[in-house]
Amino acid sequence: MFGIGKKKAQLIEDTKLYAPIDGQIIELASVSDPVFAKKMMGEGFAITPTGSQVVSPVAATVTMIEGHAIGLKRADGLEVLVHLGLDTVTLNGAPFNALVKAGDVVEGGTPVIEVDWEAVKDAGLETTTMIVFTNTNDVLADFDVQYQVVTAGEQIGSATVK
Repeated sequence: MFGIGKKKAQLIEDTKLYAPIDGQIIELASVSDPVFAKKMMGEGFAITPTGSQVVSPVAATVTMIEGHAIGLKRADGLEVLVHLGLDTVTLNGAPFNALVKAGDVVEGGTPVIEVDWEAVKDAGLETTTMIVFTNTNDVLADFDVQYQVVTAGEQIGSATVK
């Protein structure tokens, strides 16, 4: 009733990257928003989504969740931002349903958000989803992903830290 006896999830070391949503992985440089395309927020990749359930692309602690975006921090310190759509902050969270909260520990592939992409499209906004390593300069050594059609939760590559 009050969490007595509930076991808190443990953050695990995991360098794997998982597809956060069904869709086609694309180069971050091809995103129409220059902040992401020019990697001003960090290195990463993007997905043209075909699914509506977003899962965590890494094993991490949820650091923030704001409707259109979720921040995650891996055990090794790598910080990952999943940004759903372009300019979707203007929707005030309406088409997004958070399934986790800040402080939750998730494994790669754990459902974290459900998205109503039709509402995003009806608002005239793009659905491209960015996955960005926000502390690239301080922590990221290298990452690799397969630029292909993916299913949410499948392993798509890895990211290593310095």
